[in-house]
Amino acid sequence: MTDLRLLSALLLVGLAPATALAQQRDSLPPGVTPQMVAQGEQLFKGPGLCTACHGPDGKGIPNLGPDLTDKQWLHSKGTYQDIVKQIMEGVPANKSTTGLVMPPKGGSALTDEQVKAVAAYVWKLSHGSK
Repeated sequence: MTDLRLLSALLLVGLAPATALAQQRDSLPPGVTPQMVAQGEQLFKGPGLCTACHGPDGKGIPNLGPDLTDKQWLHSKGTYQDIVKQIMEGVPANKSTTGLVMPPKGGSALTDEQVKAVAAYVWKLSHGSK
C-alpha cells in the first residue's frame, strides 16, 4: 500500500505544473468576471470605438493600432491594471509606434466601469481564448 501512495503522490506532483498552467491560462485577474469580459467585447466592437484602429478581432490595423491578441505590450507590462490605465489615459503621439494619438478612452464616451470591462476583454484577448 505504501508503494501505491508513493506512486500516487509522484503522479500528482508531475501533473501539478500542467494543472497550474491550465488554471493560469483559464483564470482571470482578480476582480474580473466572465460577464465583464463579455460586456467588454460588446463595447470593444461597438461604442468603445476600439475596432476603428485595432480591428474587429483585435489583431490591429497596420499604421493605426497594434495587435492586442499577442503577448507583446508596447506601453506597459500588459497587466489588467496597466490596460485599464492605458485606455483611460490614451497614448500620446510621441509614444505611439505609428505616431498617431490614442485619445483617452479611445475617444469614446465610455464610463470608467465600461473601460474596465473593455480592459478585461483586451486582457483576455492576449491571455488565451475569450
